[in-house]
Amino acid sequence: MKFKNILVTGGLGFIGSNFINFLFKNKQFTPNIVINLDKQSYYSNDDNIFKDLRDKYKFFKENINNRKFVRELLEENSIELVIHFAAESHVDRSILEPDEFIRSNIFGTFQLIEASKDYIDSNKAPSHFKFLHISTDEVYGTLKLEEDAFTEKNPYRPNSPYAASKASSDLIVRSYYKTYDFPSIITNCSNNYGPYQYPEKLIPLVINNCINEIPIPVYGDGMQIRDWIYVEDHCNALLTIAEKGELGEKYNIGGNQEIANISLINKICEILSSYTGKKEKIYKDLISHVKDRPGHDTRYAINNHKILHNLDWKPKIGLDEGLSKTIKWYLNNPTFLKAKSKSMRDWVNKNYKDR
Repeated sequence: MKFKNILVTGGLGFIGSNFINFLFKNKQFTPNIVINLDKQSYYSNDDNIFKDLRDKYKFFKENINNRKFVRELLEENSIELVIHFAAESHVDRSILEPDEFIRSNIFGTFQLIEASKDYIDSNKAPSHFKFLHISTDEVYGTLKLEEDAFTEKNPYRPNSPYAASKASSDLIVRSYYKTYDFPSIITNCSNNYGPYQYPEKLIPLVINNCINEIPIPVYGDGMQIRDWIYVEDHCNALLTIAEKGELGEKYNIGGNQEIANISLINKICEILSSYTGKKEKIYKDLISHVKDRPGHDTRYAINNHKILHNLDWKPKIGLDEGLSKTIKWYLNNPTFLKAKSKSMRDWVNKNYKDR
């Protein structure tokens, strides 16, 4: 891989931290330096998870809205590739507190792009500089059960403030490619899961509540369908796109693993039971149906034909294997959940108390 100096934004987040670890585990890739730029929020992971990478890894606590700082970081480290993860990403929080989603996802992306464009215009950027913008399948809206999966040609129809903010950032990136020939690629991925995910998201929330034997809140009837991808497969796809993807293109990344939320929760209870020795019924009895959230999308599904056939990538880890790996990780890392417990209790009380 030709990129040796890389800037990762949001590298203390769930996918960002997994991506940095994946970079250094990949034997075909030997970076000179990976810069992690993260503002550190409630969902951020500890920078110490990269303690073994100190010789080729640097962390900077700063907001991507600081355009001057970002440009200096790009220049001082001769950055060749920007992987832009930094974003507020929780739909429920965007419904209650949309302001930060607008600031981070729209204005933050704009300032990051402007800093990168300044870097290019100064002639200090290498000729092969590339900007990879990481987005979500939620920009496409919702699907009916009988509808075909989202392709890159689907129109944007976001149904939450989070999805709208990501759709807006996608369109900004696209416009800069069209107007300024800004060397960028957009990716839209389905639901990720795996190690280091903050337990406000569905899979670690279920695991956490089962471990602590507290109610598992399920929106409505739980029949909302999502396509899931193990985070390491997503990271592999992003490296493939960085290396082989065409500038100005969009690539959908999916795991081909559609399942209803309630079925997923039951599956987690069953796998967890096999590890803990407790009866499945103990966990399944924790399921508590609550009032559905506003604008809840019925189904997401990704058609990943383009990346499969154009870039020769496909997911390797099926849902059962991925869930087993994820559950094992949380069981083997109890301090991770304990460290997040207070902020999680505050969030649960705020989001679910009137449901």
